[in-house]
Amino acid sequence: MQQKQRVLVVGNGGREHAIAWKLARDGAEVFTAPGNAGTALCGTNIAVQATDTDAIVAASKKHGIELVVVGPEAPLVAGLVDALTAAGVRAFGPSAQAAQLEGSKIFCKEIMHAGDIPTAMHRQFHSMEQAQDFLEAREDEPVVVKADGLAAGKGVFVCDNRADAIAAVEQLRCDPQFSKASRGVLIEERLDGVEVSIMAITDGRTIVTLPPLQDHKAAYDGDEGPNTGGMGAFCPAPFVDDTLRQEIEERILVPTVHTMRRRRTPFHGVLYGGLMLTAQGPKVLEFNVRFGDPECQALLARMESSLLDLLNAAVDRRLAELAPLRWKNGASVSVVMASEGYPGTVTAGLPIRGLDRAAALADIEVFHAATQIDPADPQQVLATGGRVLAVTATGSSLARAKLRAYEGVREIRWRGGWCRKDIADKGLRHEREQAATVDADPAPPDSAPPEATS
Repeated sequence: MQQKQRVLVVGNGGREHAIAWKLARDGAEVFTAPGNAGTALCGTNIAVQATDTDAIVAASKKHGIELVVVGPEAPLVAGLVDALTAAGVRAFGPSAQAAQLEGSKIFCKEIMHAGDIPTAMHRQFHSMEQAQDFLEAREDEPVVVKADGLAAGKGVFVCDNRADAIAAVEQLRCDPQFSKASRGVLIEERLDGVEVSIMAITDGRTIVTLPPLQDHKAAYDGDEGPNTGGMGAFCPAPFVDDTLRQEIEERILVPTVHTMRRRRTPFHGVLYGGLMLTAQGPKVLEFNVRFGDPECQALLARMESSLLDLLNAAVDRRLAELAPLRWKNGASVSVVMASEGYPGTVTAGLPIRGLDRAAALADIEVFHAATQIDPADPQQVLATGGRVLAVTATGSSLARAKLRAYEGVREIRWRGGWCRKDIADKGLRHEREQAATVDADPAPPDSAPPEATS
């Protein structure tokens, strides 16, 4: 009997649970560091923090790990893949230099400028005072304010006017959560259109583009409230057809990979483009260097091909040899359940009820994020942070997948737990509009029979 490949997934969120779940289904022996109550169901949790580079390398050696998959952005930016590679451990993800594509929004803009990649017009500043002076002197119009560094998905402020923008800069200056991220600031034009997410796996030369998704960053229904790490996602996003997907590959993904290679910072791993579909075509809002969360949950729920084979091929620089990926027909919807107070301060340690009932439903997977097993009761799972669960369903249609996801949500309860109620509604509205357009088109005239020829 062939021995299972030992894989270590680094991280403790819903993305990492989804990766561990899929790799286990693909036949890997999965370890997760540090993991959560969900990853413990897929394999073995290791009590090592994702940002402890030396401990991750040591654990990989100790457990005979043959492939490390780094989930979050922080250890990638800190150079975990570099350290693993130097220690002779195969690792999936970009180097620290290449990870600056997400780690520094200023670096990202420089790459897009060098590669002639469409993006928003912007100005960059290395002091908050300069940014405020710029805002005071310009016209009062909508802009986007972005912290240069990592801010757990919360360092972007979409501002309706000058006062909002100045307040955003002030928050970057004063809020401790942005102390590292606010070493610089970008002020961009605010783009109008439909926002979508496109992820691709690349080995530095070959690019394998994955189905398009749309995530929901705002905390509340109707895209109201502050930005979060993500409150839900659906796949595929119907706004991106095959023609547009090809345009995105040719104008955005391929030039980015080529530019990174030309600048001697070759990119290997997940290239995630957050895009705005504008009247002038798709434009890049930001790049990430790892799977999105909760986009990863919605994506992997539909994946029929082996994720293990895909990641191995990427690490070994042989993506060109891989067969086309297979996906379930229909769609998937992932609904994030969060703790009361998120994205602000939350209460940890609250018991969650109904996980077994939700897991028993057909076509539903409950991916854990901020959870742990109660030390006093191994049968009890506790909510330990902001985004706690991602209830993910597949269905024959987007409408069916949404219905199933919320059926799963209704089974789960903890004090103060909540979710958005409108995940995937924009996709459903687009489908209805497209159907109405088709119905309104006049029927083409019957084609005349071909004339006989002698």
